[in-house]
Amino acid sequence: MDGLGIDRRRSGEALLAAAQGLLLTLLTLGVSLVLFILLVVSLSLILTGIGLFTTPVIVDAVRAHANQRRVFARDWSAVTIPSGYRPSPPRPGIAGQVARTAQLLRDPTTWRDLQWLLLDAIGGFVTALLPPALIAQGLFGVLLPLGLWAPVTAGGSFWYGFVRVDSWFTALLAAVLGCALLLVAHLWNPLLLRGHFLMTAFLLGASEKQMLTQRVERLTETRHDALDNSAAELRRIERDLHDGAQARLVAMGMSLGAIEALIEKDPTQAKQLLAQARENSAEALTELRDLVRGIHPPVLAERGLVDAARALALRMQLPVEVDTELPGRLEEPVETAAYFAISEVLTNAAKHSGAQRAWLDIYYSREHRTLRVAITDNGRGGARLDGGTGLQGIERRLGPFDGVMAISSPKGGPTLVTIEIPCDLLGRAG
Repeated sequence: MDGLGIDRRRSGEALLAAAQGLLLTLLTLGVSLVLFILLVVSLSLILTGIGLFTTPVIVDAVRAHANQRRVFARDWSAVTIPSGYRPSPPRPGIAGQVARTAQLLRDPTTWRDLQWLLLDAIGGFVTALLPPALIAQGLFGVLLPLGLWAPVTAGGSFWYGFVRVDSWFTALLAAVLGCALLLVAHLWNPLLLRGHFLMTAFLLGASEKQMLTQRVERLTETRHDALDNSAAELRRIERDLHDGAQARLVAMGMSLGAIEALIEKDPTQAKQLLAQARENSAEALTELRDLVRGIHPPVLAERGLVDAARALALRMQLPVEVDTELPGRLEEPVETAAYFAISEVLTNAAKHSGAQRAWLDIYYSREHRTLRVAITDNGRGGARLDGGTGLQGIERRLGPFDGVMAISSPKGGPTLVTIEIPCDLLGRAG
């Protein structure tokens, strides 16, 4: 029974690989070839000005097609194909369109994708066709001795592989060859499909040098963002101190001076000023505590990210359900970045989404050595990175740690914000 189960599973995998290969043949010969022709024509029209507007659109379509192939490679054959695409933010106006086209022409991945499209339409088509072709040809050979050979030959003969079929006996030999093809498909179809994706990875995958270059560019950009954020944060702290606690402390000092002058002449007025000074000191202390909490919450320093996130959830305007699986403490800068990213997302959900409830999941993947945070709300959706709700600030905050953020927010909701930060555990949570 175990052997039969294994054979059935392998047969199912062979048939699935054949179906997947058939879909890939449509993508290679259809989509890849059409996109190659469109991109070549668009590039040739750049000098006329038309290509300046068509090239970015076609390149985006090519990249979407290539990324879909990467998804198939990962999901179907566990083959990872890095992209290496440089970020290309939208730029308004004709000048921005020209600049983006020039950027795409300078990007080596554009020419890599163009080369892949042509080779995918030829070599990719052949390698994708092998799994379904083996099964189709095998079944055709098996059916030949059952009477199919007579109408096919129509009084003449034809070649089935290396067997010339012109009689029932030769059709029987062809059936033996067909069984051999089915056996090959049974054993090798998934590997043939994986071979297609390995070839795709060789043609389409970014080299290690390209990935390192892209990472250096990203880290350089995020370093500038981090410096800008630090300067802006310092100015905010100075402004809050000047407008808040400092003003109250100055007022309290003036009140104490007046109390000193009135304490013998007018004790009643001195007592009133003393009460006012006490009130100012309490308000100044509260503002200083809020300011310190905005810089680095004490619960975050003392208890770690999990307890700080739970305390943050309790202060939110909407109910937040917290689920955590973080077996230890992280580096202090990572905890701070994650905490304020969570705070910003939850604040956006409370202010802008119209959500009635939110869910916060924090867990650590030891396998990938990555902190992962997922924040979901049941609001109206429609959140975007360019929506002006502080999400771009989160990206800048995560950038120095090589962290990434993804948003899924269809119209009508729900909204899911996922944050990943590569980091190591320092020890068990206190």
